[in-house]
Amino acid sequence: MKLVVAIIRPDKLNEVLEALFKAEVRGLTLSRVRGHGGETEEVETYRGTTVKMELHEKVRLEIGVSEPFVKPTVEAILKAARTGEVGDGKVFVIPVEKVYRIRTGEEDEAAVTPVQ
Repeated sequence: MKLVVAIIRPDKLNEVLEALFKAEVRGLTLSRVRGHGGETEEVETYRGTTVKMELHEKVRLEIGVSEPFVKPTVEAILKAARTGEVGDGKVFVIPVEKVYRIRTGEEDEAAVTPVQ
């Protein structure tokens, strides 16, 4: 089991959600976040003080998947979120030790996107 965490541009969200749906990936958590990566190299001088540019609006997706769904999930996000410009985001794949579905008590693979 893995937790796929993706930080993407807000304007690519609908394309990513559609790609995940087509890849039969179900169940995710979405958060509006602010952050920066390579696009923060810009600085401004305001009244004699050097200030880095503001944080950028991003969307964070968290998707718990069983092993067979890791590659399709990552590929769907990479394809749909890519513009080729700085600031497209990142995808992290994190191992998950244990998962419980609160409603049913199911554990591990049964509690995340089902095995194919």
